[in-house]
Amino acid sequence: MTAQRSLAVLALIGAALQPAALAQIPSIAASSLPAAPPPVGLPLLQAQVSCPALQQRVRAVVGGEASVWSVSIADGRGRLLADLNGTRPRIPASNQKLISTAIALDRLGPDYRLATRLWRQPDGTLRITGEGDPDLDLAQLRRFAKLALGAGNGRIQLVEEPPQRWWPQGWDWGDRVEAYGAPITRLALTSNALDMAVPNPPSRLQRLLSQELKRQGGSAAITLVSPAAAEASGAELLHEERSVGMHGLLSLANTDSHNFTAEVLLRQGAGSWDLPVARQQTMQWLSAQGLPMAGVNVVDGSGLDRGNRVTSRLLAALLLRMAQHPYAHQYTASMAIAGQRGTLRNLWRGSALEGRFRGKTGTISGVRSISGVLDSPDGPRYVSLVSNGAGSPNGTIGAILEESLVAGLCPL
Repeated sequence: MTAQRSLAVLALIGAALQPAALAQIPSIAASSLPAAPPPVGLPLLQAQVSCPALQQRVRAVVGGEASVWSVSIADGRGRLLADLNGTRPRIPASNQKLISTAIALDRLGPDYRLATRLWRQPDGTLRITGEGDPDLDLAQLRRFAKLALGAGNGRIQLVEEPPQRWWPQGWDWGDRVEAYGAPITRLALTSNALDMAVPNPPSRLQRLLSQELKRQGGSAAITLVSPAAAEASGAELLHEERSVGMHGLLSLANTDSHNFTAEVLLRQGAGSWDLPVARQQTMQWLSAQGLPMAGVNVVDGSGLDRGNRVTSRLLAALLLRMAQHPYAHQYTASMAIAGQRGTLRNLWRGSALEGRFRGKTGTISGVRSISGVLDSPDGPRYVSLVSNGAGSPNGTIGAILEESLVAGLCPL
């Protein structure tokens, strides 16, 4: 069964995702998307709190900071056990990656790998295309150079996005020079970062490829072409280099919070490297899952853009939906683990939470968020906690998660 058909079998993808319908979708505000009906046979996150005891404990933990927190906790049946400002849109930071990885896993499937390919055009011109492999390295570039020598007419084209698409527009200029804010390009040696971001990745790639060809005793005229201008029939595939598998890509985004990988997954999952189109497709995909969309606005794939807006109910509902997905295990397995792995490895080590919470962290100035799945004595808890302006967010998050572990607090 293909990834594209898997959710159709479960009735999770509706008519809004059909190509003919998508072609007619205007540019509309997130809040105007229609509410989707609950998918048949799957739990839908309820709107009313059903566990007063946990609700009271959550309120006691946040205390006077209630206005800056959004908290939503659900069980596997879709019961909303506790909720505080759950419908208030907030900046999610890297919790945004839960959306990017979900659509990529659903649309592309667990066996998908990003490909970098060498083609020969009918006139003998060689062309290198890519899909944003975050681990493309110099060893692979050497193989491309070796294969290119004698295979074409001395001309090589690198297919790349124009500079205006390298960064989401809302990324701060200070972030763009850092390694974590490197430009998002299709051909990206070492994820376009060394100690800092590489400001002009195509120029660097041209230079390194030319040097490698010369080292191997040859040369070529290397030029850049846009994807729109690169479409041609009759090209022969000479070689391809493939990325790590989908599990590795998802883990880079969710466990290690790698911004470049998350941005690539959003574009590939949505089927477009034109970010406004990718954002629109992602919004439609989320809506088709029956998730609460009021106030939600997807701006980028990594969460570095402060224009993103999500609600804790949206994230909790997404986690609940993905728990019913045919690839549920791959999704959950890509997350950090409290006290053990990834961005959660140093949190709650030696506590009752260690090894029992898998999730995604998010941190930018003034924002702290954690969403994931908690293994409680009464079954899984789908938890989302987002703060915009909290004083000591880590302590609050830990206390809420520990309260959610209390057995028998929310009887069926």
